[in-house]
Amino acid sequence: MREKHTVQRSIFEHYAEHEIGLELKSMSAWLDQNTDLLDWVAADINSCTVEDTGRKGLSVESVLRCAILKQYRQLTYDDLAFCLMDSASCQTFTRLSMRWFPKKSVLQKYISVITDVTWERINQRLLHSAQSAKVENGRMLRIDSTVTATPIHEPSDSSLLWDSVRTLVRLLRQAEELVSGITVIEYRNHQRVSTFKLE
Repeated sequence: MREKHTVQRSIFEHYAEHEIGLELKSMSAWLDQNTDLLDWVAADINSCTVEDTGRKGLSVESVLRCAILKQYRQLTYDDLAFCLMDSASCQTFTRLSMRWFPKKSVLQKYISVITDVTWERINQRLLHSAQSAKVENGRMLRIDSTVTATPIHEPSDSSLLWDSVRTLVRLLRQAEELVSGITVIEYRNHQRVSTFKLE
């Protein structure tokens, strides 16, 4: 059976007197006030089997806190494993037992099973808390899209001009074919000039 909550906190907990350390301390206090979040995360994590023998695994609380830390600092699993090993503030926030640091494969195994439904419920709880504290009204959403590599060339002024002219000429030729015999479309083909500017 996986431990849900860290009952006995370490006496060596320490947050750095730095903006990030203070933010982590504030986030930790909010998580301590909303312990029912652990039930939602536990429902997702309990699908992973835990052996009765061997070292005690990550608690549900530590998994949630590691996931929040990963997202908050925009870390890869490898970077998260390093932060947990290197930073006293990160160790304190995630409530890891002394001198035990999970590997990136363990972190990925447990963090990745937290469902989008659970994250949505946590987000709604956080938003409700922010509204109650009059910190955020929740009327505006700011998102950052994921960037992926594509075979599209980097846009510059000349390449955008070339693309526009090339597309317009193609569309005008298609229009000419559609209305051939009915009317004449007069236009000037500037592809050669735009090609010169591109070079």
